[in-house]
Amino acid sequence: MINIFRRKKKIPSKKVGLALGSGSARGWAHIGVIRALAEAGVRVDYIAGTSIGALVGAVYASGGIDTLEEVVLQLDWKKIAYLSDVVFPKSGLIDGKKIAGFIQNHLKEINIEDLPLPFCAVSTDMTTGNEIAIKEGNIIEAVRASISVPGIFTPVKKNGVFLVDGGLTNPVPVSVVRQMGADFVIAVDLNHNIIGNTDSGKITDINMNKKVFEKKGQQEKREKNKLVKALNKRIKTIDYPALTHIREWMNKEPVPSIFEVLTSSINIMETQITATRLKTDPPDILIQPNLGHLKFLEYNRAKEAIDEGYKVGQDKIKSF
Repeated sequence: MINIFRRKKKIPSKKVGLALGSGSARGWAHIGVIRALAEAGVRVDYIAGTSIGALVGAVYASGGIDTLEEVVLQLDWKKIAYLSDVVFPKSGLIDGKKIAGFIQNHLKEINIEDLPLPFCAVSTDMTTGNEIAIKEGNIIEAVRASISVPGIFTPVKKNGVFLVDGGLTNPVPVSVVRQMGADFVIAVDLNHNIIGNTDSGKITDINMNKKVFEKKGQQEKREKNKLVKALNKRIKTIDYPALTHIREWMNKEPVPSIFEVLTSSINIMETQITATRLKTDPPDILIQPNLGHLKFLEYNRAKEAIDEGYKVGQDKIKSF
């Protein structure tokens, strides 16, 4: 089934599972990894995803990964701002209805059990803190629950339970895909170098013209600022008395935005959980794209993420 495994290890055919981890905008790297696996002749038998990994995994399981790649490569800050339907001060800054619509555009309205490839979306029970592996039911609802980052997206109510991001309990769902039946697991971890990484980009060619690189970095910074300003502008229009003093204080003090506070906190938490879970449930192949410089909202940098996922995926497969 997988020639590269047979040739080097002489391992009989195994059921291969793919565990796609959480990582917000870094998640487009999963598309590149999937492409690298396909080119190497690796056939995936089971797939489990957490958060953005659930979104990409669901599309892959339904057979629409090529279309998704075309769409995300066209994302810009305006489209991302449109999808961010701010509803603060409810249970999350972003309601998620437009995100659900985006997902629906790339997934058929079917149940998970009817997909051609066995799939599971990992979420978290907000009340008990238990990991919830969603293996059946409406696929759009399952993905929407898995991507519900606390404080950012409103939670999803399913069967009387409020569900939030699976990254709180299992950021890289190796154990889940093994439970599905995989006996050889390839995992993609997007959280290994995100803490303390303040670079806005990276130089991939040592001979790159300095002015060209600086210009690109400045352009990316402007694009990011436009998005943050657009979201903050929406928050400022919300009529809520308790926000008045907070706004006055924020105007006087150069403090991080609410998005930066929330996403940085989540990054710290998921990094720690990921490290612990990977020690407890190590995969057979661990792919770790170097994308710590990408921020939570930078979904418009899809090409960079996809290319890095593809490159690192290729290298890992060849070295096995």
